Amino acid sequence: MIVVLAAALAAAIGGAVGTAQADEGLSSSDRQLLFYNHSYGVLDRETADAIEHSDYLREFANFQVRTTTGTGGQTWTGRYLMGRETYLELFGVGDISGPDGTFGSGGLGLSSERDGDLATVTERLRSEGVADPIEFLQTRDFGDGVPVPWFDAVLTATEYDAFNAWAMEYRPEYFADPRSNTEPASFPGDVGRERVLSDDYRTHLMRDVTSVRFAVTEGDLADTVPLLRAGGFAVKGVAGGGVVAQGGGTTIRFDVVPRERAGLQRVEMSLNRPVKDRHVEQIGNSTLSVGPGSRAVWTFAENGTR
Repeated sequence: MIVVLAAALAAAIGGAVGTAQADEGLSSSDRQLLFYNHSYGVLDRETADAIEHSDYLREFANFQVRTTTGTGGQTWTGRYLMGRETYLELFGVGDISGPDGTFGSGGLGLSSERDGDLATVTERLRSEGVADPIEFLQTRDFGDGVPVPWFDAVLTATEYDAFNAWAMEYRPEYFADPRSNTEPASFPGDVGRERVLSDDYRTHLMRDVTSVRFAVTEGDLADTVPLLRAGGFAVKGVAGGGVVAQGGGTTIRFDVVPRERAGLQRVEMSLNRPVKDRHVEQIGNSTLSVGPGSRAVWTFAENGTR
């Protein structure tokens, strides 16, 4: 989670807007450097509260409501659905201070799996039209007042309408800290997502996020495309000026809309095991459909209406 990061940097640094367009070509990387880590959305209060108190979600996923303290003492409280390598983070209006807490705000974190790949992404961003990629260290305080370096982050811009995306690479200090409860490395330089998330997902249905769809402004999309391409995603334009990015087992779609229509629209998830029948759960102004088979689809209403 990095919603507080851009606001903290904006005053000191200023925006850096990516100019690369989503043409029909592939990414600027010859191998996948970044992978979907998590995304977040700010929902209407009714839906956020329903999610927080849903008994079904606690059965469906490794579900948590957690307050995190990051760099500079900034805090945020989110509702989390945690998978094997990926997760989803959901907020209600006002849960985050400032513009980041307004309805329809959202974000996307893409992380590296190998130590050093973030540095390569940073260099490739320049070839994608981002003259000065913005680097930042995010820390985490586990509640004892002793923050530990959590991950390095790179942004293309510090000013945005409603959506921001960033690249991240977990720090060795975080893995070494026993408070993080992370897993051992599988190979030299392993900074992968699976090390960070617990194995509690195994006792639930949800396995991983496989697809997300956001409605974003044209400007926010222009700042996001260079990051996707530099990270190794194949980015293609779609009707209406949006794009679809594919890579690392995840599909990410963006539709271009005015700011008042921006927001998280749809999430698809894989399941640990197939289910025979379709289950539909209405959660506030959202609908979670699970099965049949090994897939679940969660749709979110525009502007807090069904």
